[in-house]
Amino acid sequence: MNYNQIVKNFFNLGRLPTVTNLMATTRLVALLSAVSCSAVGFSETKIQSLRVDVWADNWFALSVGETLIAEDSVSIKTERSFNAESFAFEVSLPAQINLVIKDFKQNDTGLEYIGTNRQQMGDGGFIAQFLDAATGSPLLLSNQHWRCLPIHIAPLNKQCEQSNTPEADCGTRTIAAPIGWQLPTFDDSAWPYAIEYSAQKVRPKDGYERIRWHKDAQLIWSSDLETDNTLLCRVTLTDLGIR
Repeated sequence: MNYNQIVKNFFNLGRLPTVTNLMATTRLVALLSAVSCSAVGFSETKIQSLRVDVWADNWFALSVGETLIAEDSVSIKTERSFNAESFAFEVSLPAQINLVIKDFKQNDTGLEYIGTNRQQMGDGGFIAQFLDAATGSPLLLSNQHWRCLPIHIAPLNKQCEQSNTPEADCGTRTIAAPIGWQLPTFDDSAWPYAIEYSAQKVRPKDGYERIRWHKDAQLIWSSDLETDNTLLCRVTLTDLGIR
């Protein structure tokens, strides 16, 4: 069975995997990954069982290649969402890990609480750890080596934060997701590296505090916590451990 046939059969099930039913689909995900890696010329693969912890301010979706693995259980439309997600799955190494990460914004101005005395720019933040499910050893941790491309930037004029007409004054720049950006063969060398931030800067809360984070897992975002509202991030998980 080739990759396209596997994908077609899977999506005919009428549902995508979520953090609540991943254990039922991990074998299929590993098979998809193995076929994908073979298709792009990787000579050897290794099936790895993972336990993953993710905290995002405010929302994320994680894929292996083009196959969705998990997404935040709280909608991005929720104004204050600081939950963490923990889930397990199997994957064939090496694996292309892709993320869409979003900070909450009320509309394209990039602001929140519009029209109230709390009107402001939001600020993002993200942290993740991929652990060996059997040993708990870290295999991949969020850090400055990840590549993250901002695709929704607003406000372009930060002075609009207190404007009575933010839709007219703020300005927005949107970038289409590059074609094939989730594929292992995609060239992300022009993408900026992620920036590491301190907990004092990001001020993580709620779900963040229930996870025992590895000491080297870093809070990351783009170069602007306030105006870069949506990021595409890429990193490769290999059998060589943390890099």
